[in-house]
Amino acid sequence: MQIIFDTLRTATALLFLFYASWSDYKTREVSNTVWMVFAPLAFVLTFLEIYVYEFSELSLQLSLYGMCFGLTAAFAIILFYSGGFGGADAKALMCLALALPFHPENLIKPFFGEASPISQTFFPITIFSNSVLLAAATAIYMLLRNILWRQKTGKKLFERGLGESFGKKLLVLVTGYKIPIDKLKEKWHLYPLEDVEKTENGLKRKLVVLPKDEGRDAIVERLSKAVEDGKIKNTVWATPGLPMLIFITAGLVIALLFGDIVWICISFLLG
Repeated sequence: MQIIFDTLRTATALLFLFYASWSDYKTREVSNTVWMVFAPLAFVLTFLEIYVYEFSELSLQLSLYGMCFGLTAAFAIILFYSGGFGGADAKALMCLALALPFHPENLIKPFFGEASPISQTFFPITIFSNSVLLAAATAIYMLLRNILWRQKTGKKLFERGLGESFGKKLLVLVTGYKIPIDKLKEKWHLYPLEDVEKTENGLKRKLVVLPKDEGRDAIVERLSKAVEDGKIKNTVWATPGLPMLIFITAGLVIALLFGDIVWICISFLLG
């Protein structure tokens, strides 16, 4: 019967995360109602499973449950206030700690064997590490796309006037690509990775490595005006800015099916 609780908890987590990811992708917003329903439902299901099937070790299991949630919540809050996470991402990670504090091995075992020690105690951390690796993998796609664009068009990736540091240019290379200004205006989910500002010597271009919703339209308008006035070329740097929730959801699926990617790599390297 315990497998029923594992199934309910896992299905609940997947259902809410899939919906939240879809909402975030479509509107860049996730209603707080999602988390207000997800959190108590996740807690009730997990608490009941521990109470019914781990009653002989109730105190220990509840302590581990509380520790997992506490550490995950602290981690998510730190990431949020440091700018590494959005509000929805932090709430998703905390809800996952309520729903799936430990890998549901009664329901599904990872393809590569047993769950890692981290997954057995802090499953949300495994989900997070998987999601970060998946997000980082998109950098390879962006870099290849820019290399192909350079070879196809024969144009420079960074024109004169973008005298930014090597580090900033590298970040832009692996997070974005060049598109016509008209496409940037049409596609609301694309965020400009450059901006222009007036100076005493004319118009100055600069790269924006951390695009935000706030001020997006104003930046696009400035770039569009600069293109119309012939101050800059028609193609500008932009990023699709995929929501982290999509990677968290994918990280959960991979954690369930394959396990902890970092642990698998370390185990493979150490033999």
